[in-house]
Amino acid sequence: MSSTNSKTSTSYPFWLGGVGASMAASCTHPLDVTKVRMQTIQPTSASLRPSTISVIRSSISQSGFRSLYTGLSASLLRQMTYSLVRLGAYEEIKSRLSRRSKPSTIKLLLAAGLAGGLGGVAGNPADIVLVRMTSDLVRPPEKRYNYSNAFTGLIAVVKTEGVTGLARGLGTNTLRAVLMNVSQVGSYDFIKTSLISKTVPVIEYQLQDNLVLHLISSCFAGMFATTICSPADVIRSRVMASNDNTSFTKIISRSFREEGLRFLFKGWTPAFIRLGPNTVLMFVFYEQLKSLWRSTR
Repeated sequence: MSSTNSKTSTSYPFWLGGVGASMAASCTHPLDVTKVRMQTIQPTSASLRPSTISVIRSSISQSGFRSLYTGLSASLLRQMTYSLVRLGAYEEIKSRLSRRSKPSTIKLLLAAGLAGGLGGVAGNPADIVLVRMTSDLVRPPEKRYNYSNAFTGLIAVVKTEGVTGLARGLGTNTLRAVLMNVSQVGSYDFIKTSLISKTVPVIEYQLQDNLVLHLISSCFAGMFATTICSPADVIRSRVMASNDNTSFTKIISRSFREEGLRFLFKGWTPAFIRLGPNTVLMFVFYEQLKSLWRSTR
């Protein structure tokens, strides 16, 4: 059996993607914090909008550099639920589709969407706690949640809002997860497959299934995913950050009225600065873990 076939038929542990995503999130968490704070902060006027640098400076000046790592426990819990399921389910579905014949691009994108939806449902509780922990600093003191870690946050949500509180923003979060998996995982897989054995102009370098190919594919996937997911990401953050009974419709209409259509792409810069490296690191770590797993079989 050739090495290519061996790689295709290798069965990987379901949790492998969650570990790779957790490793990446540990490196890019400050950027995720900045993105959420930009998305949830209320502008003081139409002409005065917070920039990425101003939000970072404000966070550090108020609570020190450690404030950029607020909610890290929730971020790791999110990766070990949301990313674990979306990456593991995608690999499993793709493996099943590949048993009969090579699946089409459409089938792989549909598989990525289904896996993303499952991941969005699995990671929703951790997502709520993560958004609330990371957005606390830009809230008035009397409206802060003050969760000390992810698990106390989950307990607090259930105590104050009931079990149904863990499903807050589930619709938008699931939609975002579907878009994310299709635009990130689906595009990465498509780009990587399309570029294998292609020759890079000028330097005459033939791409193989190695680190160089993983870096190129993940860079494009990160940019594509940021743009596609930005509207759902902003809406999700605002719905989850809300600590009153304001309806989804009121949150959206108020945002449109006060900030215009541009609010849907608010925080795009930190989102890309965060998601770009996060996508690269996640797939690099994931591919290396898969390679390590194959070498032990």
